[in-house]
Amino acid sequence: MSSEYRTGREGEFTYRGHTLDELQAMELDEVKALLPARARRTIDRGLGIQQQKLLESAEDATEEETANDPIRTHVRDMPILPSFVGLTFEVYDGSHFERVKVEPEMIGHYLGEFNLTRNSVEHGQAGIGATRSSKFVPLK
Repeated sequence: MSSEYRTGREGEFTYRGHTLDELQAMELDEVKALLPARARRTIDRGLGIQQQKLLESAEDATEEETANDPIRTHVRDMPILPSFVGLTFEVYDGSHFERVKVEPEMIGHYLGEFNLTRNSVEHGQAGIGATRSSKFVPLK
């Protein structure tokens, strides 16, 4: 599985000195010690019911299954664990589900970080009823 992910100096992905295969073989408590503080605290306090269900469905799924039929979830506050690498999730952003394929570099981040909930605003010209000062466009 790790042969398709190549990064780093030697060409193999590592996370805090451990390869992807080593990370996937570790227990949750061992992985927790390597995660950033916020993700570590989330696991320390105990995963919620929805997070537990997502973790179980992710551990049961395979890469081939999720490529065709991704795991749909509203759980944006789930830390990405090594067992999620290669899986495809559809994360809800408040209006629709967006596909997120988990790469090894995403370990320790949250699912919601890769599916933004707010769109960027690009303003056009001043519309009908705008004041004279807002219609002013300086010459360059």
